[in-house]
Amino acid sequence: MNVQPPLHLTRPWLTGGERERMSAGIGNWEGFNASPFTYHDILSVAREWESQLAGVERPWLCWNVDAEWSLLQQRMVLEVGWTPVVGFDPRVGPPPLLPGAVLIDFNRHFGFGTMYPHFPLDFAFAWCERLAFWHADLLMPIEQMQAYARRFETLEDGAMITVEPRPSMRQRLQQPHTLRYWELLGCVTRGASRSNFDLGCGWWLCFYLHPNCPGDEERKRRTTMYWDCGVGIRYWHKALGGKLMAIPEAEVDEGHYTRMRRKNYIAASVDDWRRDLSKELSANFKLSDICSGFGLKPLYEEALKYRSTP
Repeated sequence: MNVQPPLHLTRPWLTGGERERMSAGIGNWEGFNASPFTYHDILSVAREWESQLAGVERPWLCWNVDAEWSLLQQRMVLEVGWTPVVGFDPRVGPPPLLPGAVLIDFNRHFGFGTMYPHFPLDFAFAWCERLAFWHADLLMPIEQMQAYARRFETLEDGAMITVEPRPSMRQRLQQPHTLRYWELLGCVTRGASRSNFDLGCGWWLCFYLHPNCPGDEERKRRTTMYWDCGVGIRYWHKALGGKLMAIPEAEVDEGHYTRMRRKNYIAASVDDWRRDLSKELSANFKLSDICSGFGLKPLYEEALKYRSTP
């Protein structure tokens, strides 16, 4: 595996503590705005990401937090005719790659303490025509994934697809401002990504701090909304007329191996900007058993042949 050595932009941190330095890379405007960087730096670096995808027509973002899970996801993406574009949490490092996968170190020029897929996802318009994406903890039968891949491939420019979580009774009746979409699974086109950026929306946390928010009155309106990721995407869709097709959470919930609603889940890290999923995924879920249940065992066994690849 050819991993380029780190090359950080020459922007020293002159202020800010651990929280700012860690949260700047997870896709959080509050943390990023406190960093030495601006979105102009991301747009500049995105030209490098784009060059690494030369000739790739159907990129699918996979995020490594656990090597075995990543290998399986890469194999599944290849099986449905897309190209795995593999990023990684810098606390974990890059996984082994399957033939045909593309590794991109999205943190190479920034050197943040951690990075989530939200970081490059919000700037998809700057480096690809369309980008499919999913959580590192999501699996499903390959037939179901093939159906999503077909939808993603025919998605018209200016539109996007993503998951709409089922709201709780409290959210529906008392906390509608907390409603949001999830980047659990989906696809975004260049036009939809650019529209979100231009209108100051997108996936990042604290979207009301987006530099492109159009004016003080609009920012005041947005500050009444929830801080979490996906609120900006929902606002773009519901309030600003963005074109979005929602996947009901129920369609993918069975294969979402998350701590949510699991009483016996063993949490090895706090559930905030310090969360380290690499310490929890394999500790809570046995991948071989999951693969047997979803009919993924042949793909899993094939993927594991590359586990020891340097």
